Amino acid sequence: MEQDGAPGDPAAEIAFVGDVVARRADGVDRTDLLAALQRIRSLRQQLTAWEPQLIDAARAVGVSWADLAPALGVASRQAAEKRYLRLNADAEAPAMTGEQRVQATRDQRAGDRAVVAWARDNAADLRRLAGQVSALNGLDRSTQASVDRVHDALGGSDSAALLEPLADAGPRLARDHPLLAERISAVEDRTNEVREAGARRTGS
Repeated sequence: MEQDGAPGDPAAEIAFVGDVVARRADGVDRTDLLAALQRIRSLRQQLTAWEPQLIDAARAVGVSWADLAPALGVASRQAAEKRYLRLNADAEAPAMTGEQRVQATRDQRAGDRAVVAWARDNAADLRRLAGQVSALNGLDRSTQASVDRVHDALGGSDSAALLEPLADAGPRLARDHPLLAERISAVEDRTNEVREAGARRTGS
């Protein structure tokens, strides 16, 4: 049965969801399961709203984008700025000035263009790797779905379109296909380097 705790109170929502998850093996009724999923959605929206506010606060006390990157789960300063821009597009009081926002957008676009150019220059290697990933079988359902996205991208003409589905598939392959996962990780590392170098050339 659903516990007390009004929707909108994050602590109560987390407690409710945790209780439903803990009781799932013993049988949880439909109402509680749906309520838990709704509260997860509410929590996700709240976290998305909080994240740029905390980034603003961190920037206000002098935390650099490079220091923010690992906390945000991204690999570079540029990626941290990109995440902030995506989350904070409608913020009333962004941490960056208008000029800084324009420069960050230019950096992002320059980095993206550099990655696209690199992917096209290395199309043969990327397609070979994607082909090996696509040929895997005996995978669990979620991993197979990820591999299918690689296969779908492989059917297109733009090798840059392989990067995102490969990056998504990599962690899922780490347990059973570690060598392929390592090769995908190396591609991600290289594209991050290319993106950062491309962004630096804009003068940031």
